[in-house]
Amino acid sequence: MLPTKPKYTHARAVSFGLGLLALTGLLAVLALGLGAVKTPAGEVLAVLLGRSDPGQGDDLTRQLVLELRAPRIVVALLTGAMFAASGAMMQGVIRNPLASPDIIGVGAGAGLAATLFLLAWPGAPAGGLPWAALLGAWAGFGLVLLLSREWRGQNLNALHPVRLALVGVAVAAALGAVQQLVLVRAPDSLGSALSFLTGTVYGADSLRALRVLPWALILLPVSLLLTRTLDVLNLGEDLATSLGTRVNAARLLCLAVAVALAGAAVTGAGILGFVGLLAPHVARLLVGAKHARLLPISMLLGALLVLAADTLGRALLPPLEVPAGIFTTLVGAPYFLYLLRKTA
Repeated sequence: MLPTKPKYTHARAVSFGLGLLALTGLLAVLALGLGAVKTPAGEVLAVLLGRSDPGQGDDLTRQLVLELRAPRIVVALLTGAMFAASGAMMQGVIRNPLASPDIIGVGAGAGLAATLFLLAWPGAPAGGLPWAALLGAWAGFGLVLLLSREWRGQNLNALHPVRLALVGVAVAAALGAVQQLVLVRAPDSLGSALSFLTGTVYGADSLRALRVLPWALILLPVSLLLTRTLDVLNLGEDLATSLGTRVNAARLLCLAVAVALAGAAVTGAGILGFVGLLAPHVARLLVGAKHARLLPISMLLGALLVLAADTLGRALLPPLEVPAGIFTTLVGAPYFLYLLRKTA
């Protein structure tokens, strides 16, 4: 007997959402206690609830939990959600299952632009970095689209998935090589300032969290407001036009939000490989392709994935830390090869 296809209902999405929220909360509390200096879960909860007694030991615990680890966890959650939302929107607009920020040049373009920005303006205010990364993200994505065309008047819907993915990988590798070349010739202070671009939230502090937070608070809700537009675009250009949708304008708006999400996320955690590819695909298996359900679950899965990767990287070989990007790549790369073979 063949297995029946699951019914993708609103109640199913709510159940998965609540479960993912609970799991993320438990992992966040666990992550607050892990690291080179372990903190028992009871002490972590006491600090979070404001019930710790004053004293030197409790002051150190409070500083470790609230000032060192909490901003890092916030950055992991926000960037994971932003990468996942960006990937889900790109896959919906381009109608390409292989689309994600790191695979189609967005992350690499943002990283290179951030590098050049700090090299040209070492004393630049922190608020300028996301704007530079945003411009670089658009440049990288535009270059991939340009090279993926066959120059026969094709639109975005006609781009071949495998061609787009292969060109994206090549462009991302080229931009990454240029970034490494720039860093080799750059001052040591610039190299340390850009260490997060390797794909890690190591060293994330409250300033970095505050740099990412406004973008997340604006762009994530905006992406949720575009769910109906994304569903209409998925119907195809002809049908979407017949429903009264200005397809080119809608596509451009959704892509602008997706690229902005990825560009801002890069300034918080660097280029975290395959988060924007893996989270939307898992969400689609859980709750279906309707974006009102897909986007929120993708955000939760992306946040959980990055937080789990960072927590594992801190707990595996203390006091050494393994970058979160290594774990996300180890999980995402085989899945990408599977999708590449499936769509070829």
